[in-house]
Amino acid sequence: MRPGVVVFGMAGYAGQHLRRARALHDRGEILLAGACDIREPPEDARALLPEGAAITRDAAELLARTTPDVAVVATPPHTHLPLAKLALAAGCHLLVEKPPVLDLAAFAELTELARGRACQTGFQSFGSAAIPLVRRAIANGEIGTVTGIAAAGAWIRRDRYFARAAWAGRRRVGGQPVVDGALTNPFAHAVATALLVNGTAEDLPERTAVELYRARDIESDDTACARLSFAGAPDVVVAATLDAEADHDPYVLVHGTNGRIRWHYKTDLLTVDGEQRQAAPPRDLLANLVAYLRDGEPLLAPLAATRAFTALVEAVRDAPEPLPLPTEWVQAVDSGPDRHFVVPGIDRDVDTAAERLALFSELALPWTGAATRA
Repeated sequence: MRPGVVVFGMAGYAGQHLRRARALHDRGEILLAGACDIREPPEDARALLPEGAAITRDAAELLARTTPDVAVVATPPHTHLPLAKLALAAGCHLLVEKPPVLDLAAFAELTELARGRACQTGFQSFGSAAIPLVRRAIANGEIGTVTGIAAAGAWIRRDRYFARAAWAGRRRVGGQPVVDGALTNPFAHAVATALLVNGTAEDLPERTAVELYRARDIESDDTACARLSFAGAPDVVVAATLDAEADHDPYVLVHGTNGRIRWHYKTDLLTVDGEQRQAAPPRDLLANLVAYLRDGEPLLAPLAATRAFTALVEAVRDAPEPLPLPTEWVQAVDSGPDRHFVVPGIDRDVDTAAERLALFSELALPWTGAATRA
């Protein structure tokens, strides 16, 4: 029997979930029973639903009309927990987009409520065939002893990116945390994947250092770095910016005593001590969840594997407000919705942080001191 699937959310990235669900529907692996969104859904999203599927503006109504087996939660971050609870109460298994929850208390609550149910998270990189290759290279001693794990990301994000939703670029909405920011949303995969490679994805860090900066006049950070330190495991350092001079392919960098592994997790290109290896494309996480329900195949991105990442989200939430960079360190490029901001040299700085396993402030970058004095 095909499991029934519904998708909460129809705009933005939810459209990707609808496309993947429709592909599985057309292959006869699931029944795409419906979707919901509080806004009028885009026509292209409507077109992805099969004939007879339900479309509502209310999640509870959708659940009542379809009685699905699986609910995909692809809505704004601060709505994940209440919608997940609603779906679990209706007897559903879950696929929750990242970040699944915004603090450790919510993580513990969702973990408890989901006992006896599958709870997959939306970290697509966890389904990559590169992960066993990286682990095998480490286990075989190809780079010696691992001394640290880094991740780096540098992208351009334009005005329209921050105008796409009411919560974009916000730390809170209506007094409720949403914790948008470079490390918690666009480069969440960099953080979570580095923690997975480190073998500490399910652990709580002993110490977490976070540095948040912003070139834009927004609440959240658009440039940030963090170090997570664990007992008996290497540190994880992540550096990221949305104020880049050019878009770069983000990567995880494994430091070893005799070499390094660089994994570009969006293209699955590995370089192990100078030797390039191409991994197969990642496994679809909804397909993996269906295989779990049908055949007992292990989940690739279970909620448990996001515990350390959630600790980082909580640390960002509780950190002081992002430090504004003085205007002399920020350049505006283009105009209108295509406008973006550049911090000159930031692309190199992000790479240097990953190379040295260092925070921005430890690199003595001039704009970090200027931001502190702002």
